[in-house]
Amino acid sequence: MMNLDAVDLTLLDLLQADASLSNQDLASRANTSPATALRRVRRLLDAGVIERHVAILSPEHIGEGLTAIVEITLDRQGAEHLEAFEARVIAEAAVQQCYRVSPGPDFLLVVHAPDMPAYHALVQRLFTQDANVRNVKAFFSVKRAKFDPRLTLPAKR
Repeated sequence: MMNLDAVDLTLLDLLQADASLSNQDLASRANTSPATALRRVRRLLDAGVIERHVAILSPEHIGEGLTAIVEITLDRQGAEHLEAFEARVIAEAAVQQCYRVSPGPDFLLVVHAPDMPAYHALVQRLFTQDANVRNVKAFFSVKRAKFDPRLTLPAKR
């Protein structure tokens, strides 16, 4: 874990709220110089603290489709079986999030598909055709009340 000071934490907090801020705006809001802000953000990127910059799209503006939270239990839980299943699901664009969990199922997935036929095709590709999948339990979202990918930073806890 990287040692983060108050300036780093402020920059991270600002970027979590709006990653499109110019370096000038970022420096101004963090009460530091543009050169310092740029150097620190690059260091945070290089260290992997900032994984990537993305645009979060509004599902209702692009045709929301279907969101499912899916529990997967495998027949065989050896490391090679877990890794093989994980590699297959993370290669699938419809799988937005993949977690190995314990106890309970082996994996928890968040899946987004345009409609039920597309979801069914995904189920056939990832779960049905694989003899190692023992159980699939899907929960379909009827409303997204909150989605916020920000992390609470140590100084903010």
